[in-house]
Amino acid sequence: MKVAFATENLIDVDAHFGWAKKIAIYEVQPDASRLVEVVEFAGDLAEDGTEDKLVPKLDAVRDCAMLYVAAIGGSAAAKVVNLRVHPVKVANPQPIATIIERLQEVLKGTPPPWLRKVLLKGRERSFDFDAEHDAASEAEHV
Repeated sequence: MKVAFATENLIDVDAHFGWAKKIAIYEVQPDASRLVEVVEFAGDLAEDGTEDKLVPKLDAVRDCAMLYVAAIGGSAAAKVVNLRVHPVKVANPQPIATIIERLQEVLKGTPPPWLRKVLLKGRERSFDFDAEHDAASEAEHV
């Protein structure tokens, strides 16, 4: 899965989404991770209320499953969620490598329901109606 990190130094999640000068995008799998792309932004990023600055950032994270930020405004968070990207706010600057390691540990086990849903991003939903019917039949007999 692709994971985006709002960063100033490419080491830590230390940036507000709207003000971030860089977004580092990683491909994260249970046993491996790699930096896919660093997207850099210029201009007056600190100007509040300027929704135009969000457009290139939203485009950058569109294919990601998750977005880690130090902070994110309500409007931007809603737009990120609308893209089916799960925003995660970190309380203090945290190393990207540490976050990736924790994600990998979770991916190796049984991810919580919210993360399983995130992992389905971009995949077609398919239902095995026979299996669903068998499970329903078993439940009726319990």
